[in-house]
Amino acid sequence: MEDFIFGTTSLTDQVVKEHQETLRGLWHGHRIEPLDPLPGQPVRLHLRVGSQITAQGVWCYYTVDGREPKGRDGIATVGMAVPLRRVSIHWEDLVWNYVEEWEGEIPGQPEGTLVRYILEAGGQYASGGEGSTTDTPFFAYSVDRWTVPDWARDAVIYHILLDRFYPGDGHEFIPTDDLEEIMGGTLAGVRQKLPYLRELGFNCIWLSPISASPSYHRYDATDYYRVAEALGTNEDLHELVTQAHNYGMRIILDFVANHASHQHPFFRAAQADRQSPYYSWYTFERWPDEYKAFFGVKEVPQFNLEHPPARQYMLEVARYWMREHGVDGYRLDYALGPSRNFWTDFRRAVRSVRSDGFTFAEAVAPPAMLRTFEGRLDGCLDFIWCETARQAFATGQQTMADFERFLQRHESYFGHGLILLTFLDNHDMNRFLWMAGGDKRRLRVAAACQFTLSQPPIVYYGTEVGLSQSADCRPYLHHARLPMIWDERQDRELLVWYRRLCAARHRHPALRRGDRVPIISDGQSGLLVYRKVKDDDSCLVILHAAEGKLQADLPLTSGAYYDLLSDREYKVNRNSLRLTLEPWTAAILVQTH
Repeated sequence: MEDFIFGTTSLTDQVVKEHQETLRGLWHGHRIEPLDPLPGQPVRLHLRVGSQITAQGVWCYYTVDGREPKGRDGIATVGMAVPLRRVSIHWEDLVWNYVEEWEGEIPGQPEGTLVRYILEAGGQYASGGEGSTTDTPFFAYSVDRWTVPDWARDAVIYHILLDRFYPGDGHEFIPTDDLEEIMGGTLAGVRQKLPYLRELGFNCIWLSPISASPSYHRYDATDYYRVAEALGTNEDLHELVTQAHNYGMRIILDFVANHASHQHPFFRAAQADRQSPYYSWYTFERWPDEYKAFFGVKEVPQFNLEHPPARQYMLEVARYWMREHGVDGYRLDYALGPSRNFWTDFRRAVRSVRSDGFTFAEAVAPPAMLRTFEGRLDGCLDFIWCETARQAFATGQQTMADFERFLQRHESYFGHGLILLTFLDNHDMNRFLWMAGGDKRRLRVAAACQFTLSQPPIVYYGTEVGLSQSADCRPYLHHARLPMIWDERQDRELLVWYRRLCAARHRHPALRRGDRVPIISDGQSGLLVYRKVKDDDSCLVILHAAEGKLQADLPLTSGAYYDLLSDREYKVNRNSLRLTLEPWTAAILVQTH
């Protein structure tokens, strides 16, 4: 079956067309060095001058006081100007023409400085490839010493679609044959299931949007400050966060800054009156019925977050839920919509309330674009890993040798300043089990891989008990959003498997923070073996992703070993262990003495 991920991670005709457009114009794409500058560090800017641009000179105009810089032809009217120099010319086959590369430098700035800048050549301004709704895209970076919150690196995250998780003790899901109807999950229900999640080993919960909304999924808010009535109240959220913290667990909210419902009072006011103060909060192409909307869907108009009042409103919403209700961070829906300029301000707003507030992006984009979030947010959902892991473990489109090559390059490409959160499925794609034809052995091996990599793992609700779906989620995503299983239909063996994975990850720093050392990657036998090492902690991960039994000789020093997943013990006498591996099995070996 062909896989589906909402968005695009493949080289489609549209991606090629967009790339050609950038090769013809002025394109910056947030390419700076370093990506996250420290106080006093100069920042090198990279600009591509395309085949349709004549550049006698290229300039950067920047401010350090929060204002929007302005300038033209080397003269700054707001802020300061620095020139760029041409460093190379190269040929691009996609446009069958020459393209120039230019570089310049913004001087180092003191800690706490917000730098905003634009790039100009001959009256034209460079684009970033996303976000800005203005004719002059603004770029930004923050000069600080912030790092990814330490707790986030140890997070094991459970992803809940609130309406479909648990209605609460004494209540049942609302019976309906229409999967787009409200089914009755509540915040109180999540609170009552905290012991279940803690006992499993999850220490962080990501909640789907909580705001008042006309839909069951609530990615289309009508009131950002009020919890949807069907979910409970603001006080219910506060109680959930408090109890989670008492259990040593964190709460992350799904935050939708890019768009809201067409029933939102601000949008209604903008549609009713062009003189409304909210008119500029949106981008009308032809007032009142043609406007910029999320993927062109009229029911969800996009905010113009380059408009200062709209931006400040959204930043205050983020501060509010942290300040008043104690949430620990935000998963940022469709982060490719708002500009990096906005996200730079967003992270500063979050950190002004909580120094360890965690922010990560949902961005279905190539790795080069994901890297541009470094210094602007703390992390990104790793759609690239998800897609590749599903090909390797669910559908068999990649061998273990293919997968190992990908892992090595993927791990090397990203630095330490941006964490990539792994997942096997979510609410916007077919569940892994559906793609694997219901084969839970494949899920167990894929999960073993996920939980032994040094990025925070996310588990979509129900995956741990074998929840799947009855139909492809194209064109209806709600097929991957069935109610949680709370009865005898739960797969208890799978539940124990996830409990063991969580326990192993918490017990061994090597699994969650260690370096990965490849040992075996065999495309024919389906064997993938690697070691995870952190200081004096070491784990050997064995993944057999194929049918048929396999005998494998593993390099181990003499001693006793214990498999964290099966409770089996092994003795090694001659620095090699011969294992007979069943089809689709996994093991995590640790030396006991």
